[in-house]
Amino acid sequence: MIIRRASAEEMLKLWNYDDENTASATARFFYRNISSGNAVFWTVDNDGELIAELYCFENLDDNDFADGINNAYLCAFRVKEQYRRQGLGRGLMESAFTELKEKGFRRVTIGVNSDEPLNLKLYSRLGFTEKIKDCHYDPCGLDDNGQPEFDEKGWWLLSKQLQ
Repeated sequence: MIIRRASAEEMLKLWNYDDENTASATARFFYRNISSGNAVFWTVDNDGELIAELYCFENLDDNDFADGINNAYLCAFRVKEQYRRQGLGRGLMESAFTELKEKGFRRVTIGVNSDEPLNLKLYSRLGFTEKIKDCHYDPCGLDDNGQPEFDEKGWWLLSKQLQ
């Protein structure tokens, strides 16, 4: 298994889209940002099977998430269920931290629902200890009109300083 950068085309395939034209608004947003270099897609590759994914946006309209200079936003962090609790997610995150630090970012942010105890525990162990704000809009989760989707329940934006 290797941790590596993946392409926008691999993201579409992983998300079960044939191409950008058939993709949802959110998938098109990710695709276009990866293609333009404003976002990075890291994966854990197990002999050609992508078993984990993590995305980073370097600049977003809401600078609390990512400002293109100091802050970057991590999102859509997933590990296939049968591969969880083996350290793959931690390794994926740590690879992202290293690359972002090398690019000059000083802080990373990530969103989490308050009712996700396993994610809260993992993120805390990874150093996401500061709550930036409560959120109801995900700048990377778009509706059919290309606007950020409203989440009535809401979630937290957490941050970690890169050392």
